[in-house]
Amino acid sequence: MSSVPQNKAALRSAINDAFEKLYRDLVTIPADLTRICEIEGNVKGTKISVCDSLAYLLGWGKLVLYWYEEKAAGRDVEFPADGYKWNQLGQLAQHFQHEYRDWSFIALQQDLQITTVSIVTLIDSLDNTELYEQPWYEKWTLGRMIQFNTSSPMKNVRTKIRKFKKAHQLG
Repeated sequence: MSSVPQNKAALRSAINDAFEKLYRDLVTIPADLTRICEIEGNVKGTKISVCDSLAYLLGWGKLVLYWYEEKAAGRDVEFPADGYKWNQLGQLAQHFQHEYRDWSFIALQQDLQITTVSIVTLIDSLDNTELYEQPWYEKWTLGRMIQFNTSSPMKNVRTKIRKFKKAHQLG
């Protein structure tokens, strides 16, 4: 699905599809290769590991849930995260990698799955008006903010992981 989701059903489908494809690739990677830093990082000129890539996805997924909870409770949210501006996304990615550096490959996969299910559950709890018919953050709808930080980076990470797998002759 290459088009940008425009409604609840398409968003749900895009996230589930991107996650399932990524997961199918992940389960074919031996754990002993998942800390090798050969994947293009989020900061120019850096290399990260498969585990770092999962930490990145996990960090963004948890931020999406945090943003929603905070806004729903009527609290102000600092976007993209406390202490970070939109022009510091590389540093934020490195923060996520640092935060999850001691997690096992299996634990990262499991928590990404749990976080993804939580996001889909959130989507299911909302209607199309809440997701796509009103601005949620500046000019962006909630649906678009979810997509920017879930299915889009999942697809990007999967491309990088498939390149890593090819380099290691993992099919």
